[in-house]
Amino acid sequence: MGTTASTAQQTVSAVTGPPFEGLQGCGGMDDRHSLSIHSFQTTGPHNSRAKSIIPNKVAPVVITYNCKEEFQIHDEVLKAHYTVGRISEATQEHYLVQGRYFMVRDVSGKMDALNTTGSCGAPNFRQARGGHAVFGMGQPSLAGFKRVLRKLQSDGHKECVFFCVREEPVLFLRMDDDFVSYTPRDKQNLSENLCGLSPAVQVESLELAIRKEIHDFAQLSENTYHVYHDIEHFREEPHSVPVQNEDDIHVTEEVYKRPVFLLPSYRYHRLPLPEDGAPLEAQFDAFIGFLRESPSLLPLRDPVGAPPALLFSCQTGIGRTNLGMVLGTLVLSHCRRMTKRPEAAPPQTDSRPLEHLEVVRSFIHMVPKGRQIVEEVDHTLAACSELHNLKETVFENQKKLEGLGQDHLQGSGGQEPRQQKTLQSLERYFYLIAFNYYLHEQYPLAFALSFSRWMCGHPELYRLQVNLREPLVTGELTAKDAWVLVADGPFSPDVLSTVREMNVANFRRVAKMPIYGMAQPTAKAMGSVLAYLTDSKRKHRQVSWLNLREEAVVECDGQTYMLREQGNLKEPFPGPAACSPEQLEKLESQLKARVLASPKRIQVHPDREKQTPFQTCLTVQDILSQHRDLSYRRLPIPGFCAPREQDFDRLLEAMRAALAKDPSTSFVFSCLSGQGRTTTAMVVAVLILWHINGFPEMGEEEIVSVPDAKYTKGEFEVVMKVVQLLPDGHRVKKEVDVALDTVSETMTPMHYHLREIIICTYRQGKTAKEEQETRTLHLRSLQYLERYIFLILFNAYLHLEKRDSWHRPFSVWMLEVAAKAGVYEILNQLGFTEFETIEDKPLSRLRYRWQEQTLSPGPVLGDFL
Repeated sequence: MGTTASTAQQTVSAVTGPPFEGLQGCGGMDDRHSLSIHSFQTTGPHNSRAKSIIPNKVAPVVITYNCKEEFQIHDEVLKAHYTVGRISEATQEHYLVQGRYFMVRDVSGKMDALNTTGSCGAPNFRQARGGHAVFGMGQPSLAGFKRVLRKLQSDGHKECVFFCVREEPVLFLRMDDDFVSYTPRDKQNLSENLCGLSPAVQVESLELAIRKEIHDFAQLSENTYHVYHDIEHFREEPHSVPVQNEDDIHVTEEVYKRPVFLLPSYRYHRLPLPEDGAPLEAQFDAFIGFLRESPSLLPLRDPVGAPPALLFSCQTGIGRTNLGMVLGTLVLSHCRRMTKRPEAAPPQTDSRPLEHLEVVRSFIHMVPKGRQIVEEVDHTLAACSELHNLKETVFENQKKLEGLGQDHLQGSGGQEPRQQKTLQSLERYFYLIAFNYYLHEQYPLAFALSFSRWMCGHPELYRLQVNLREPLVTGELTAKDAWVLVADGPFSPDVLSTVREMNVANFRRVAKMPIYGMAQPTAKAMGSVLAYLTDSKRKHRQVSWLNLREEAVVECDGQTYMLREQGNLKEPFPGPAACSPEQLEKLESQLKARVLASPKRIQVHPDREKQTPFQTCLTVQDILSQHRDLSYRRLPIPGFCAPREQDFDRLLEAMRAALAKDPSTSFVFSCLSGQGRTTTAMVVAVLILWHINGFPEMGEEEIVSVPDAKYTKGEFEVVMKVVQLLPDGHRVKKEVDVALDTVSETMTPMHYHLREIIICTYRQGKTAKEEQETRTLHLRSLQYLERYIFLILFNAYLHLEKRDSWHRPFSVWMLEVAAKAGVYEILNQLGFTEFETIEDKPLSRLRYRWQEQTLSPGPVLGDFL
């Protein structure tokens, strides 16, 4: 057992430890970060006079100060993440919590805009206007919080529910007779709290771990720990705070929950809300769950009394507190209406038209009482606007985005942070509208459904969120250096070698069916295709061209071009998400006019020889005018992902209308490359014609013995969940598989197969080297998986609604039937669960996946608004 101290000497690391995300366990850290015996000799309570003896590796004993003191360092302490650091060379070195963070006082006098700390006990303490018992405040000390509770009691509020909406860890250290708040901050960003913790991190557990660390560090530093108050000038920093025992450090729960023993009508909840953007559905669920614990907040037959006072607090009492106050005020407004209590006149609100925002305009048009729901949110925002008005923030961010001008569009990156701020504020505003819609439906039912389940029952709200990324700025469509015309050619390789014969890439036919597909045709190519389809061999009397592109397209000097943003040539620029065919055609006409009027202002990629002006410019409508015997429909479908529910409606309606005129009509589908969207629409067309004319004989399933055979056949766990829900689900899936194989007979798996590409793309994502490439391929694999599921759902719809001649549209059937069966809840947990967990993958959720249909950059310039 007898060893010398040298057997375990190890210096304390003075560099920053691993990232915060790696600290979820906070207990089993690598030994290289553990405090060494050498560090006791240099930083222990008696410095150089310390003598160290280690009897064994289980419980080292340190005997100090001429053998008069002894203490034991237990295994838990050795495993702590002991790292030292300093703010600058001029400041003292000390231990860092969680291996990298400095503890910073997070409340200063400057943040108390309402000057209420002295009178009420907390900074920015206020009540929502309109008579609602909803209060907000910044971070109080322990004594200040007690004063706030006494004030609410003295004002006649018998019941109080307090919500701490901070998502970052907060600890309270003793200062004189009070406890004041500190938060861990990173050296690189001392003014910002930690945010975006991993879902696996429980903030309460993290606070306990940090308290244990601070206590241990204090034991090693003469019962003191170092904290910071002035992070601007660092005068007299760091401060030493005495820590004798763990009672000198409080965690958030101890400060806010202990009053329950003295005030039985008081309740406390931790409701972490994000500093930016909208809360997650799970956070709305938690809020509703807390409210259900208060009978006076529920629409009971016999009201049990006045609703409780709702108190919200974050660090400053502004952003997250304001969000909490708005949520609480919306709930109390519904409570008032149900109990027929008199309601105060709504505060004066911004008179600007709500329809200024595309997402709001769409919501009002789509939802019964949509305008009333939005106006109620606006009134509530005004009632809580003493320090912050979210609607005003949305408009201000848009204004600033406009003011950035063209200079910021060219490589400076100045637009991106403001663009992100605009999207986040708009998303928060939209989710408040959605939450009020939820209250209209669910408050009378005492919240029978959670918010997350209710949202899955209203997938149209997730679809609307695509509008959050739609153009927010008005400007010149072809403003100098903002736009380029990009040739279609590089994006539509002719893998089927049909350009020589048909003048268009990837032209093909589904065997024995009047269904064709191709890439974007020119006027010359369309003439070749029509001549081919109407010749003496094929004899198609009526040809229907269905154009699936949602991008603006023009033909210049015999070559097709699409509009793209400078600096994002690889990402498509679609029109508005709710863009009608008429709007797209108007946009193309505008583009044609600009090209012909000022050709030198249009930059072309790849560079045209000598940048000579275009001689001709045609829109799709111009091409049609050259072929009078061709019927045409524009059916914009987003690239890569599944067609939207209404897209299936339009495809079915277009085909049925054409067949009603001439049952022998042939259908030609086209998109950019003739692959993704075209192949999807061809499969839909095959299924429709099979349901109308009869199914071919389905052969026995082949036994395939190749790697990933199960998955190339589409037998993913999430797919089989849907199949098990559907009546005769296995037959429905098999019919889709046969249709996919039929369409892809001329496009081998090397080229494009809608089912087999799913696993291929997933595998590619796992081996990608770049982070952005990995994320894009992960999104693509999920989109392809979802597209496959939607084809199965559409085939089930065709079976089940056939007896009524598909009178009910697929989009309505999905809401009235499939949603109630839980289909969208499955799609809200989409992923490859056979290979990985999906809890930490945001793109598995509808909210994030549907917003990123093409990974396009988002807000852009355009005068088509």
